[in-house]
Amino acid sequence: MPENARGEPLEIERKFLIRRPPEELLRAESLRCIRIRQTYLLPGPQGENRRVRCSRFEGQEHWYYTEKLRLDDLTRIEREREITPCEAQELLREADGKRQSIEKTRWCVPYGGHTLEIDLFPFWERQAFCEVEMGSAEEETPLPPWMELIREVTADRNYTNSALALNIPPED
Repeated sequence: MPENARGEPLEIERKFLIRRPPEELLRAESLRCIRIRQTYLLPGPQGENRRVRCSRFEGQEHWYYTEKLRLDDLTRIEREREITPCEAQELLREADGKRQSIEKTRWCVPYGGHTLEIDLFPFWERQAFCEVEMGSAEEETPLPPWMELIREVTADRNYTNSALALNIPPED
């Protein structure tokens, strides 16, 4: 993960709204499938977006606490650590009551030297997200020929997971 001049970990990510790929194709192309439930907490003291995530894969459950601070459309400071289920329950007391928890199935697809994270949500039937983390903002974003792009939504704040927890946009 890249870092800024102060040594803080940076997430440099592009996000695309895509036509929902068939699950058979995702099964064939993916390294793994992760079931995710994330709950957003009240903002941190500097306006950080905070969440607790439970990820289930390969018969195991893992809990994570994440703080993200937006720097620009593409880049955020991201601090994430694995936590115990007890820590998660304690943090969940700070849940933002205005936001619903987000559930999704994430398919991790290797392509072009990256891992594409394709998120399927139960509230959309025809569309999904594809997120690509990059080493720099200038890096090209590879997308496979089988992926049907609706549009890039990196700069559209309505398509962050945090925003989806408040309001789900209708399908395109």
